Amino acid sequence: MTDAPTYLDVSPQSGARFFGTPGDGPVVMLNLLRFRDRADYAHAPDLEPQGGTSGAEAYVRYMRELEPLLAASGGEVLFAGKADAFLIGPEDENWDFAMLVKQASKASFLAFAANPEAQRITRHRTAAVYDSRLLPLWPGTMPA
Repeated sequence: MTDAPTYLDVSPQSGARFFGTPGDGPVVMLNLLRFRDRADYAHAPDLEPQGGTSGAEAYVRYMRELEPLLAASGGEVLFAGKADAFLIGPEDENWDFAMLVKQASKASFLAFAANPEAQRITRHRTAAVYDSRLLPLWPGTMPA
């Protein structure tokens, strides 16, 4: 891959900023994902399929197991699909997959993320993803 920094988890600073700001209406999360060629289960060998798997396949497993918990928390996947090179943006920045995931509120997102079963399942995501971006989007009007 590259020597550029990669991002896999919420930092304490970005988490504090997200949860510390006012407003608690619906939020849509834009997920941009770049998968590992081969999933890395070094942190969770008990979850690794026999013979190993690709990052993309590990991510499919993650989503399949996670979606019932997401739905139970009031969340839903609005869009999921293959990503392509940017039409406007850096020509050397490519993503494998993009998703839009809606949560009813920051509180429901936090409860979902804190669920021990969701945390167990998220180890598949950690194995699958080489780099990612997560951008909260808020419903609103056009800027003045």
